[in-house]
Amino acid sequence: MLTTGVDLVDIPRIERALDRFGDKFLARVYTSDEVRYSRGRPAELAARFAAKEAVAKALGVGMRVLSPTGIGWLEVETLNEMSGKPYVILHGRARTLAEAQGLTEWAVSLSHDSGLAIAFVVATRRS
Repeated sequence: MLTTGVDLVDIPRIERALDRFGDKFLARVYTSDEVRYSRGRPAELAARFAAKEAVAKALGVGMRVLSPTGIGWLEVETLNEMSGKPYVILHGRARTLAEAQGLTEWAVSLSHDSGLAIAFVVATRRS
């Protein structure tokens, strides 16, 4: 069995958050490794923002800012292998929810173009 999640983010929205809140925004939404990898590039940050939302959807919950049963921003981390392939690491409540649902394998695809970033997540569940 599998579950999926997808999210689309407007890159200028992330640019505005960076301009307005700077490091405070980064620390609230992204892990230090995500910030380091993205090097302040709004398109990279937007794709990772979308990945967090897509993982929440795959888990069947929302983000905590929208739902008390949701997960926090820092509980989903999207990094890249040396080859550039992105991968997901779950922390805290997101990890607990995944384990409770038997979700053991995660795949993520990120893309950005023309002012939009998208993330598509697939998680497999043991039967």
